[in-house]
Amino acid sequence: MALTACGSSSSSKPAASSSGGGSTTIKLLAADYGTAGGPDSSQTYWQGIADAFHAANPTITVKVQTIAWDNWSQVQTLIQNKQYPDILEGDAPQELAANGLLYPLTDVMSASTISNLIPVFAKQEDDANGTAYGAPFTTSARALFYNKKLFAAAKIAAPPTTWAELQADAAKIKALGNGTIGYGLPLGSEEAQAESYIWMLGNGGGYVDDSGKYAINSPANIETFNFLTSLVKAGDTQPSPATTNRQTIWDDFAAGQVGMAGGSGALIGGITKAGKLTAADWGVTTMPGKSGPLTKSLAVHDDITAFKAGGHAAEIKKFLDFAYSDKYQIQFDNEYNLLPATTSASTAISASNPVAAGFLATVPNAVVYPNQTNWNSLSALVKKDIGTAAQGTSPATVLGDLQKSATSN
Repeated sequence: MALTACGSSSSSKPAASSSGGGSTTIKLLAADYGTAGGPDSSQTYWQGIADAFHAANPTITVKVQTIAWDNWSQVQTLIQNKQYPDILEGDAPQELAANGLLYPLTDVMSASTISNLIPVFAKQEDDANGTAYGAPFTTSARALFYNKKLFAAAKIAAPPTTWAELQADAAKIKALGNGTIGYGLPLGSEEAQAESYIWMLGNGGGYVDDSGKYAINSPANIETFNFLTSLVKAGDTQPSPATTNRQTIWDDFAAGQVGMAGGSGALIGGITKAGKLTAADWGVTTMPGKSGPLTKSLAVHDDITAFKAGGHAAEIKKFLDFAYSDKYQIQFDNEYNLLPATTSASTAISASNPVAAGFLATVPNAVVYPNQTNWNSLSALVKKDIGTAAQGTSPATVLGDLQKSATSN
C-alpha cells in the first residue's frame, strides 16, 4: 500500500512540491479514531489543522492520511517497506528509535511545548538512555463503569471495592436473566493488554517489577488470572472472554446488558449514541482490587513520532508546535471523549467537564505501559494469547510463555 495523501492541506491551491520554489511537503499518517469517511473521521480533524497551518505557513503543505486505529498492521507494513511518513500519530517510539528511524523529540518540538506535556506520559517516551523520541498526543485513564438500573434491580447498594464484592455483584446481576452480563471481561485481540493490566494492578502485579524488568509470570499475576478463571467458570462474565473485544463489551454496556465494565471516557460517546441509558442510569468509580480499590489505575496514550528519512525537522517542528495548541487538543478530546496530553489543555477541560476532571485526577499517580524496546511486539503477543489464561488454559503456562517471549530478545 503506497503512502499517499487522502487530501491536500488546501482545497484552493495545488499541493506544494517538496523540491521546488522553496516549498516543502510533509506527510502526516495518523490513527483514525472515528469512522473512515464519516463525520467523526480523524481525517477531518487533521485536515482542519493542516489547512489552518498552511494558511499561516504558505511554504509548508501537510498531506494527511489516516488509518483505522484498530487496523494498525497496515502501518507496520508501510514501515517495513520503508514508506515512512514525516510524522506518525498512534505508535510508541522505542522500537522505531532503536532502529534509528526517528528524530529526538528536541529536534522536532520546542522546549515550551515539551514542558507542557503531562509528565507521567512524557517520561514514558524516553529510551534506555533517557532521550525522548516521541510525545504523547491523546490520552485516557481507566475506571469501572456500572449500570445503576441493573444494580437497583439486583438490590446492590453500592459499586464494589474488592474482587470478592465484584464477583458477588456480578452473580446477582447475572441472576436477573434476560441475557444480562455481570462483568464484561474483554480479553480478545483488540485490547487484552489493557484489561489484563488493570486486573494485575489490583493484586500488586503488572508487566514489570519494581526494577523495571519483565515479570509477567509473577506469583501475583498468576493468582490474578486464577481469580479471573473462577469468575468466568461461574458464569459471572460473558461466555468467551478470550475472543471478546472491548468494543463488543462497550456496545453491550451501552445497550444496558452489562452490569460492570472497565472503560475510559470514550465509552461515554457510545452510551450517548445508543440512547438506552440516561446520564442517571450509569456511574463511574475506581476499579476494585483484590482487597480494596486501586490506588494506581491504568492510563494510556497514543504517541507522535517524527521520522528522519525526509529531512524535514524544521517543518515538522513548526507543525507540531501548532498542532499541540490547547485549541486542537481540546477539540480532539471533545470529539472522542478522550483526554489531552498537555497540562494546559487538561486544566481547561477539568474546569468545564466534571467527568473528564475525574479521569484526569487519576493521571498524575497512574501506571503506564512498559517502555522497553520490544513492548510493541510483546503487546501483540499479549493481545493474542493472554485471554486463554482466563478461559481454560493454565495461567502459569500462558504467562510463562509470554515471559519467555518478553525476555528472549
